[in-house]
Amino acid sequence: MSKTLLLKPRISEKAYGQSLTKNTYVFVVPTDSNRSEVAEAVAAQFDVTVTDVNILNVKGKVKRTVRKGGKQSIGRDNDIKKAYVTLKEGDSIAVFATEDANNEPKGKKETK
Repeated sequence: MSKTLLLKPRISEKAYGQSLTKNTYVFVVPTDSNRSEVAEAVAAQFDVTVTDVNILNVKGKVKRTVRKGGKQSIGRDNDIKKAYVTLKEGDSIAVFATEDANNEPKGKKETK
């Protein structure tokens, strides 16, 4: 397929934990995409081997607001689709890359 997908990494504590323990990365994908399209897009964009893709549809939350005059208005957030992508052992994506080697402790710097 020549269709390219917009993959937005889902950055949360749970997603970070899964990337470390299970080698699974979470992406927000377009709602009309399917598993094979997501697998091809991740493999092409990050040069990794995808072993499994799980898709989750998340319904948007309903929001209530009160306008002038006490009139209530009901709206809702957009629906999203999340893709949990498991990679082959040894492959990784630098979504949560840290710069531990270059980090210096904040605070007083020693000068000689």
